[in-house]
Amino acid sequence: MPVTRKRIYTIAKELGITSKELIAKLEQMGMPGLKPANTVDAEEYSLIVNLYTEESAPTSEAPEAPPVQTAPEPSPTKQGAPRPPIVSVLGHIDHGKTTLLDAIRHTRVAAKEAGGITQGIGAYQAEIHGQRITFIDTPGHKAFTGMRARGAQATDIAVLVVAADDGVMAQTVEAINHIRAANIPMIVAINKVDKPNADVDKVMSDLAKQGLTPEEWGGDTITVPISALKGERIDELLEMILLVAEMEDIRADPNGPLEAIIIESHLSKGRGPVATVIVRDGTLHERDCIIAGSTYGRVKALIDEAGNRIHAAGPGEAVEILGLEEVPGVGTKIEVAKNLNEAKRKAEKRRAETTTPRRSRARMSVEELFLQEEEADKLQLIIKSASTGALEAMRREIEGVAADKVKIDFIHAGVGDITESDVLLAASVGGVCLIVGFGVKADAKALRLADQEGVIVLTYDIIYDLIEEIERVIRRMLGPEYEELMLGEAEVRNVFKVPAGIVAGCYVNSGKVVRGGKARVLRNEQEVHAGEIASLRRFDDDVREVQAGRECGIRLKEFNDIQVGDRIIVFTLEEVNR
Repeated sequence: MPVTRKRIYTIAKELGITSKELIAKLEQMGMPGLKPANTVDAEEYSLIVNLYTEESAPTSEAPEAPPVQTAPEPSPTKQGAPRPPIVSVLGHIDHGKTTLLDAIRHTRVAAKEAGGITQGIGAYQAEIHGQRITFIDTPGHKAFTGMRARGAQATDIAVLVVAADDGVMAQTVEAINHIRAANIPMIVAINKVDKPNADVDKVMSDLAKQGLTPEEWGGDTITVPISALKGERIDELLEMILLVAEMEDIRADPNGPLEAIIIESHLSKGRGPVATVIVRDGTLHERDCIIAGSTYGRVKALIDEAGNRIHAAGPGEAVEILGLEEVPGVGTKIEVAKNLNEAKRKAEKRRAETTTPRRSRARMSVEELFLQEEEADKLQLIIKSASTGALEAMRREIEGVAADKVKIDFIHAGVGDITESDVLLAASVGGVCLIVGFGVKADAKALRLADQEGVIVLTYDIIYDLIEEIERVIRRMLGPEYEELMLGEAEVRNVFKVPAGIVAGCYVNSGKVVRGGKARVLRNEQEVHAGEIASLRRFDDDVREVQAGRECGIRLKEFNDIQVGDRIIVFTLEEVNR
């Protein structure tokens, strides 16, 4: 069968090299700008293979000496061997996430389940070409972001499912924003291409409008058309996941420090607290003493996805652990302790810290919040409104009040009430992120979660009130603006040395001199110092101020080079509205 089109990464595999190596070689040969997912036609394919073969072939002029190779230095941030990538599947509710996960499970998961019964631990591994991929089987982006809101980054790659007969929907946009906030690579699976009304081009157009230009259109977004229901092109999707994992250079050291994250937890009637854990780095062993947030325990058993008991779980593996004292929260990181006493001590210390009364950020005013965030130069917003038109107007008005020195970053914009998912997204992005609703409400669960996570939720029914609040926020972020208000001028006529420093004997020519006031020293009309008046005396008395036409002694803070003939300009700074 003649070659039609082939992807670069497929050609690299045929040549026995990595995609990176092939792309680098093709750039040297005068073929720049290629990406692993790019396709080439039959003529280009032959040219690449011939060029690479010729470049790689040894010359016959002289016997080739074996090349002296030095082992590459390991990256300081990526130690160890490649590990299975950990993947989450997100998308709109009816676009086929579950069907896709089922298709992968049935076609690519080894049939090792006890009695053929799926245990369902919330994660499983698929295998293709001898390489494994770990899928987190948790529904929706709420669980995905819930882990991140607690400081845990369980996922390496996200697969966004978009139905070819529907296109990008509201929840699709929400999922895109959650993935962007996580700052991880994304692959788009365009599902349901087998349907009569499927329109792949429309989906690609919708993606481009969201800033996700497909590679076929010259962008960077990898798209794979699939039919999860019929199991079509599932292998190609898995290959693309492995390609992205290769490009991201996902590695782990089985002998390194443990990095493991809880993705599910519950209380089992017969087994006690049970937690599903994804191991990202290191190895978790049976009998390890562990801490999970404010609870602890000794690992009594590790259960794999097939329901089998194992002795250790390495990088990329998902296991259930038994032996914790209490049910830990999703997103909690697992730590290993030397012994059970140390684990108990650390867990109890954390419990005490979390139960200490503290004022939630959610109960603060916006002004108080920005007093805590001194270096905030970016205002992150999640905006919700009752309709698309109102949402666009709200966004336009907010952009209209943006100041040059403050960047407004819309993390997510959506239609409908404020939900728990919005709160989790705000909690996960880092820095200051406000949720602002126009003509909508926040449900009770969202408000409770906002209080727990310290997220400020603002809702308005009048657009002018909303804009005034945003203006106040921007003013607070920029900090106060001051102008100088001149108080008086004094001339230095004598200089005295005292234990505290140098005192200038002065005559007040105009206005007044005040203790603690700002002072500028002029010498021959050139400024030689700007600072503050440390002390002010009249004869033997400390005084608060001295009026024009009188003499006084002035000592300046951190300045002793005062000279006769200098002029001291006294002023204060007055805050003005921006």
